[in-house]
Amino acid sequence: GLLLAMVQRIILLFAVSFLIGLKNPFYYIKTEWLSVGVSGQAIILFFGGLFLLYKSTSEIHEKVELPHHDEDAIKAKNLTSYSRAIFQIVVIDFIFSIDSILTAVGMTNGIGEKPMDALILMIIAVVISILIMMIFANPIRVFINKHPSMQLLALAFLILIGFMLIAEAAHLSHTKIFNQEIGAIPKGYLYFAIAFSLLVEFLNMKMRKKVEVVNEDSSDNSG
Repeated sequence: GLLLAMVQRIILLFAVSFLIGLKNPFYYIKTEWLSVGVSGQAIILFFGGLFLLYKSTSEIHEKVELPHHDEDAIKAKNLTSYSRAIFQIVVIDFIFSIDSILTAVGMTNGIGEKPMDALILMIIAVVISILIMMIFANPIRVFINKHPSMQLLALAFLILIGFMLIAEAAHLSHTKIFNQEIGAIPKGYLYFAIAFSLLVEFLNMKMRKKVEVVNEDSSDNSG
């Protein structure tokens, strides 16, 4: 899945002119209380945010409610989980690639004497980032599977990111509701919320370990 995501990002880098064109509105909606300049980038971010909201909410529901599955349903789910995981990785990576590549183009503008210099630099950055993700993917997966509370926290982060994508889509399309334009949500707020939540969860995990050690010592002494 990550390899496909890397190939996808490299292909998108070669289609930079197409991605830049996605920023331009192609349809306008204007009413007495609503004004929207619909663009390709805004549509991708909007539906990408809805996709993240749907997937994370459904996963949380499945983990919390613990619905009963018969053996046939479990086997069918296992057969399709691998292909679904690859598909979801590619889709989510495509959603985030649009914004990140456009940002990278702006950051690398004017670098090098030839136009290809910036493109080569961005391709190298993509390859390095995917390699880093591949290195840490399995340890992170093992850690999250070992701590169910981290799974729910990660899904909650996806809900937060999905909402941010929808708000970003509204901002990029210059959406106005009752003449009030929707502004961008600073990404620093999102990063702070994620970092603070992780810190609290790590403290909770440490406290739970101490409680388990105390309980084990108490049971040994009583025995």
